[in-house]
Amino acid sequence: MSARKPASPAPRTAYRLSKSRLLSFLQCPKRLHLALHRPDLAEEDEGAARRMAAGHGVGEIARRLHPGGVLIGHDDDLGSALAETAKLVKASPRVPLFEATFEHEGVLVRADLMLPQGRGWRMVEVKSSASVKDYHLRDCAIQTWVARHAGIRVHSTAVAHVDTAFVYPGGNNYRGLLKEVDVDEDIEALAVEVQGWVSAAKAVLAGPEPAIAVGGQCDDPFPCPFYAHCSRDLPPGPEYPVELLPGVAGKRLAAALRASGIDDLRDAPEERFETDQLHRIWQTTVNGEAFLDPASAGQMAQYGWPRHYLDFESVQFAVPVWAGTRPYQQLVFQWSCHTEEKDGRVWHREFLDTSGEDPQRRFAESLIEALDDDGPVFVYNQSFEATRLKELSEPFPDLARRLENIVGRMVDLLPITKRFYYHPEMKGSWSIKAVLPTVDAEMSYDGLETVSHGQEAQAAYLELIAQDTPTGRKTELERGLLEYCRHDTWALVKLAKMLSEGS
Repeated sequence: MSARKPASPAPRTAYRLSKSRLLSFLQCPKRLHLALHRPDLAEEDEGAARRMAAGHGVGEIARRLHPGGVLIGHDDDLGSALAETAKLVKASPRVPLFEATFEHEGVLVRADLMLPQGRGWRMVEVKSSASVKDYHLRDCAIQTWVARHAGIRVHSTAVAHVDTAFVYPGGNNYRGLLKEVDVDEDIEALAVEVQGWVSAAKAVLAGPEPAIAVGGQCDDPFPCPFYAHCSRDLPPGPEYPVELLPGVAGKRLAAALRASGIDDLRDAPEERFETDQLHRIWQTTVNGEAFLDPASAGQMAQYGWPRHYLDFESVQFAVPVWAGTRPYQQLVFQWSCHTEEKDGRVWHREFLDTSGEDPQRRFAESLIEALDDDGPVFVYNQSFEATRLKELSEPFPDLARRLENIVGRMVDLLPITKRFYYHPEMKGSWSIKAVLPTVDAEMSYDGLETVSHGQEAQAAYLELIAQDTPTGRKTELERGLLEYCRHDTWALVKLAKMLSEGS
């Protein structure tokens, strides 16, 4: 009977790495491993979707600024993308290439722009950010390393980012939107590390899930979609961790308390709280009872009538869509105002532009008409609303005096609330969403279905003004935006009433 031959070891899987996968590895090896082996564990990241949409818009403009270029498609057939790229880099005359595809040692990259430069090429990575970030340099180092090892003469590498000083003149003229920054010197040192990154990433993929604890890497440079998976076995922390202490002094004290073995705010000794605000937070947390200084009634009594309670919603575009606006400029499209008379009568007015056209003048005119020229205008975090109105004075100088009048009448409820009120369930935050449920439990934002926070409001507005959004969905979004903004100003009415009563 012949001896059985030993079984041959199973071949190791050859993992193809993309640039994004390598960048995931550099953020956290465990993130890369999970992305390939357990993608089902990832949780949706709304921020990632917004960044991707902004990136696509900026990328489209970058291609438009280089006429005569060729877009290499084949998103679902990278072999064809590689073949087409190889053909076009040797073609004569050479033209700009978009999404040129290269591979080396199983690492595949797609370059945003490959521009003819001398007898070689200038590689440009297009970013929707307003400046060059550190992770952009690692991005470019990987791109350049792969392209050069694939036989491409890359003479220079640059990052093209959005120039926030650009003012859109209209007419689809976006020349000047992007600013190119040469990064050759920055990436030279990084390029020699790429080979090590690739080898280490492949080793991680071939092995078991890395045992890496959650930490600062989970949010740097972007939130990791696997955080819930990685933190699932962490013991629950205290209900009131010392880290809820706000401000520079609070964070410094929290670090000192944690270093001394105290993680629950209620266990901290009273003498450690040297400022009135931090002591108040500690005391109310220990007592489990809200604090409201009766002197708040005197503070509120000095303001006249009628009282207007105002809130704005705004949107930002990486690529401006309205003439005279800049990238990432805060552009107002909605306001809500509750007005209260001395006898207790309250009525509501609102504005929401759904046309998709520049809403700013209509916004300003309708607001001026609603607020008349008398009565305090209560807001929460005045810098936002005041700055938006001052900005509106620039394109509409004929409205400047009336807008400045509104700014001059503003009363910020945020510092008043910070001075006179704190509830343990606010957990160190004076955001209106933290304060409101402690004032009126039925006023929680959790009950708002379509729009429940500012980022959702921006996303809803963008979907609302999109031409391909169905009519029924537009109606739903409009209703959700109006409900959300109205909720914000009714919250101010409730808060002001509590502060006015001082009890």
